Amino acid sequence: MTSKERGGPAARIVTRDDGATIAYHRSPGASPGVVFLTGFRSDMTGGKAVALEAACRARGRAYLRFDYTGHGQSSGAFTEGTIGQWAADAVFVLERLTEGPQVLVGSSMGGWIMLLAALRLGARVAGLVGIAAAPDFTEDLIWHQADASVRETLRRDGVWHEPSAYSPEPTPITLSLIEESRRHLLLRTPIPLACPVRLIHGMRDPDVPWQTSLRLAERLDSRDVELILVKDGDHRLSTEADLARLTRVVEDLCQQVAAAG
Repeated sequence: MTSKERGGPAARIVTRDDGATIAYHRSPGASPGVVFLTGFRSDMTGGKAVALEAACRARGRAYLRFDYTGHGQSSGAFTEGTIGQWAADAVFVLERLTEGPQVLVGSSMGGWIMLLAALRLGARVAGLVGIAAAPDFTEDLIWHQADASVRETLRRDGVWHEPSAYSPEPTPITLSLIEESRRHLLLRTPIPLACPVRLIHGMRDPDVPWQTSLRLAERLDSRDVELILVKDGDHRLSTEADLARLTRVVEDLCQQVAAAG
């Protein structure tokens, strides 16, 4: 089954046992494959996801991008989603739609989701690339920074509408998102992942401090972790230079994984 993507080719649809549908684009190619994990309220039509797809196709490398439930062309309501649900979506598509070792590339919240998926899938995940990775953002960057009125709104109404710098519409933040995410916090203890990890973060990121990537590097068990700080980089890291850097980092890691066998 397919679903028309705005301004582009049709996306394919995979249906879970519970009836939920997940939209995706998949390109065949060499191993390891690359899977892109989008950010909070973002979707697979974003610049980084599409640019990385083009780079992987040019190199003949397998690639997958998809929308979590409640995002983009997938079914479900955004306000009903949680970190655990979106991590389960990632595990589902990895198990259903990919074969062999995979390098996961996570943008913002996707950096949290890729870690949770890697913890679930073990050796299937051969490497990780975080772009302004935001593990624990619901607790550290929303709840801990919220004033008393915002917390009261969440407790009273179950939702708070946060003004967005990226959309004219505010972003709905639900109390269920905050509370459920506490089961998936990662930066409080060591993270038992040993695969190679590359973290890219802009030092002018107004949404996720670059120190978050430093904390993540310190928590990971892996001894092969590199942190790339972009002095003038913002949160999106979507300029032409940013995209060139991203595709280079991902391909270098894929070649390292392939050489290691």
